[in-house]
Amino acid sequence: MIGLRSTAIALTATISLAAATAVSAGAAWAQDTLRIGTEGAYPPFNMVDADGNLHGFDIDIANALCAEMERECTFVIQDWDGIIPGLLAGKYDAIVASMSVTEERKQAVDFTNKYWTNKLQFVAPKDAELDISPEGMAGKTVGAQRATISAQWVEENLPDVEIKLYDTQENAYLDLASGRIDAIIADMLVNYEWLQSEAGADFEFKGEPVFENDLIAIALRKGNEDLVADFNAAIDAIVEDGTYAEINAKYFPFSIY
Repeated sequence: MIGLRSTAIALTATISLAAATAVSAGAAWAQDTLRIGTEGAYPPFNMVDADGNLHGFDIDIANALCAEMERECTFVIQDWDGIIPGLLAGKYDAIVASMSVTEERKQAVDFTNKYWTNKLQFVAPKDAELDISPEGMAGKTVGAQRATISAQWVEENLPDVEIKLYDTQENAYLDLASGRIDAIIADMLVNYEWLQSEAGADFEFKGEPVFENDLIAIALRKGNEDLVADFNAAIDAIVEDGTYAEINAKYFPFSIY
């Protein structure tokens, strides 16, 4: 298996090439319409329903922020693997797709303040014993979405497991439900949503969260300090006036801020 660190290096190279084509797009945010990039395959945060409509927590938050900034928003759906290169190439002006703030990503993009806080946690069958330690997980197959901090955590902390990487989180759940992998590591709140579904009825969280205080923010091209400031002010405003709490309550019975 190609190591995730090698994959990350390749991604950084791709991002650097994309950045070279994005210079002329650096002021695109100044247009009246903001183009928001999102994945559309990460329920309950962003997903496409049977009628082709995009919705979810990320989408509601983005719309609320645009309303607060008095800006019109349109959405662009982009596969996760290409979501930062797409931003740098000028396909959209901001990414609202439950993206974790990492030092590696900060080399390529700027981030706003957080708009929710994440934890990573394992999910496995209810009847499975799962000792989440290097020794206890040795020989097991763990699924994670490609190019995420979940996949990186497994590689860095569980050296003797087989990591199976997926293009979407939904495909990882399909393999877990069919018994092709022993466990999944993912954002706790995404796992929480799946465990409430019929497909997740025979599964449960295993152990305590293995990574906490993972800050989720909006990514923008570097050099857009004014837009970063506008987004930060809008995040503060919707938290203060209760709009954030109303959106939160649609998806979770507890605060995720």
